[in-house]
Amino acid sequence: MGIPQIDLHTNTAARRERGESSWVKYILIGITVLFLALFLLLPLAAIFLKAFEKGMSVYIASITHPDAVAAIKLTLIVAFIAVPLNALFGICAAWAISKYQFKGKNLLITLIDIPFAVSPVIAGLVFILLFGTSGLFGEFLFNNDIKIVFALPGIVLATLFVTFPFVARELIPLMQAQGTAEEEASLILGAGGFKTFWRITLPNIKWGLLYGIILCNARAVGEFGAVSVVSGHIRGLTNTMPLHIEILYNEYQFSAAFAVASIMSLIAIITLIVKNLIEWKSGYRSTKAG
Repeated sequence: MGIPQIDLHTNTAARRERGESSWVKYILIGITVLFLALFLLLPLAAIFLKAFEKGMSVYIASITHPDAVAAIKLTLIVAFIAVPLNALFGICAAWAISKYQFKGKNLLITLIDIPFAVSPVIAGLVFILLFGTSGLFGEFLFNNDIKIVFALPGIVLATLFVTFPFVARELIPLMQAQGTAEEEASLILGAGGFKTFWRITLPNIKWGLLYGIILCNARAVGEFGAVSVVSGHIRGLTNTMPLHIEILYNEYQFSAAFAVASIMSLIAIITLIVKNLIEWKSGYRSTKAG
């Protein structure tokens, strides 16, 4: 048996290539970290520094002010209504698109994506044209003393519009990749539709569903454009947290504005932590299953 020959030139080239790629890696990581520090971490830190600039007493007074409390409550109520409805819609839409063949499927997918392409302000104006005093249904609503715009229903509708793609768009590719074999086997073995969904489909999509719900909730809490149009900016009644922050800022109440903004930032941070935990857990389970 001959002694294997080592190609020194090839080995040196490989080491050189690895060295170059490691330099590129560290440069890219450095650029990413620098960008995040300048445009994400620094502004986030500035929010909390400004919020506590005048001391804890001013901070507490700002977030416990009746208008601030009303804005926080309204934001949570809207999210509490919109997110479950969008989760239900997302499951139904993903089920229909991934499990059945029918004419107009591509059109349905396009319609689901419309809120990604349409400005939230335009969405708000659409609801004004439909339910405003001079809108298509305005006279009927006025005669029957039904309030849609400048009230909670209008805010919920606007939030539903801008957030409904998130759950559906998270579930559709997931359910398409999984196919229908398991559901078909369950039905053949005698399980009903609801039992099949509860025992087979839901466990397979639960991490994607939770991920979509988290994204939907984050957008619902932070939505400004569409809600601004339909809310009427009535202090203590129809102002959500983003609208209340805008009003405080325009009135030069900077500490109060940043105090309420810090609450939104905390919600965003908690959402991000939960999102990363779900990604880690779902990735861990996928690796373990593989």
